[in-house]
Amino acid sequence: MTAQIIDGKALAAQIRSEVSGRTAALKARGVAPALSIILVGEDPASQVYTRHKVNDSAETGLAATLERYPADMTEVALLARIRELNEDPAVHGILVQLPLPKHLDSQKVIETISPAKDVDGFHVASAGALMVGRPGFWPCTPHGCMKMLESIGYDLRGKNAVVIGRSNIVGKPMAMMLLAKNATVTICHSGTKDLGSFTRNADVVVAAVGKRNILTADMVKPGAVVIDVGMNTNDEGKLCGDVDFAGVSKVAGWITPVPGGVGPMTRAMLLANTLEAAERSSPAH
Repeated sequence: MTAQIIDGKALAAQIRSEVSGRTAALKARGVAPALSIILVGEDPASQVYTRHKVNDSAETGLAATLERYPADMTEVALLARIRELNEDPAVHGILVQLPLPKHLDSQKVIETISPAKDVDGFHVASAGALMVGRPGFWPCTPHGCMKMLESIGYDLRGKNAVVIGRSNIVGKPMAMMLLAKNATVTICHSGTKDLGSFTRNADVVVAAVGKRNILTADMVKPGAVVIDVGMNTNDEGKLCGDVDFAGVSKVAGWITPVPGGVGPMTRAMLLANTLEAAERSSPAH
């Protein structure tokens, strides 16, 4: 058996195309969707990610501005800038690229962003809305994973889903989203004993711990859907996920590749969230 690939690149292109259409319609009503991205410091990966986000936005007609600040920017100055953007009616989405330099409190920074402009979906108000099933912004990576499941017509009702990882950015919100679709959800993590005893029983496995080969072929139920959120590098320095792709793709029914799987979807959902923020703020909403 060879798993079918869930092509994140193709699906992300489709979402960007939908965003383009809705952006054009909004602009015709006099609202120009705008995203402000703040980058503090010189982290090489963050520089690449923010550049991609700006390029993606331009492709869909969304206006994205990248504000770069030195690594020694004070917390007072950063919070003051976020508050200015909160008050600016021309800005619909605010994103502070993580990780931040050590002297800045990420949680405090995230909580300063207005929930109405929290397009990353990291604010405690967004997390609370997801928890209780109220409208809010869903974090982009798990939201992208849900879109991938939707794209293959997968019905989660009554299925066993295992999420490996419990971060606030992926693991916990992923579990909530799966639960909302009536899956039976188990969260596994570094404290879990015998991970395979849980994953072998799962119809869906989402691996999101940032650890190479955490999921191997012997740990996967034949025909299962495997979503790989991990971003690691292998011994040759090439990008790889948390899943042993070569082995698991011989057992699973569906699998996401790395690269070209969840990554492009995360960026696409950021655009969708920014557009939604602009639509909610427009007078005709």
